[in-house]
Amino acid sequence: MPQHTAVPTLKGLIMSRLSIPAVSDAPAASKPLLEAVHQKLGVVPNLMKLLGQSPAALEGYLSLSGALDKGTLDVKLRESLALAVAEFNGCDYCLAAHSYIGKNLVKLTDDEIAQARDARALDVRRAAALRFAQRVASERGRVQDSDIAALRSAGFNDAETIEIVLHVALNVLTNYVNNVARTDVDFPRVSSHTPA
Repeated sequence: MPQHTAVPTLKGLIMSRLSIPAVSDAPAASKPLLEAVHQKLGVVPNLMKLLGQSPAALEGYLSLSGALDKGTLDVKLRESLALAVAEFNGCDYCLAAHSYIGKNLVKLTDDEIAQARDARALDVRRAAALRFAQRVASERGRVQDSDIAALRSAGFNDAETIEIVLHVALNVLTNYVNNVARTDVDFPRVSSHTPA
């Protein structure tokens, strides 16, 4: 039976608009993927359960995410990118998830998390990547030559530039799924600065 949990917010009570089934109710093809998520994280977040309704969607997300984890961008930058894109898209679910992961698993400080949400960082290289990611999101990929030049001057090569773009795309994917579904937040709540 799908679970719908009311989540208190400043705006009242909300519920996910799309069902979030229990892992036991997921399609057979999704169950091993969800088990792998459980082994990696110790839990199966609501986003994974939501995506698991479509084995193809869950596999696609996990495949791209896993491939990018093997890329050249370090984990702190990857989490910072996720926070910047989530803030840009007003995705409270992803802000909560990546704030929690950033603080507890990646060891970003509270200040680094707050700065990343605003596409800023004290580290010059990370700041350049976050500004570029924000430009990619806001311009829907139609960045200027000067945006790429700024990224190159911070030491990013073409392969890393492509990885940044793919991280933006991966996070836009989850932001949009969560914004459409209004996925019940199962991490400590964080609200975007962007009105819903």
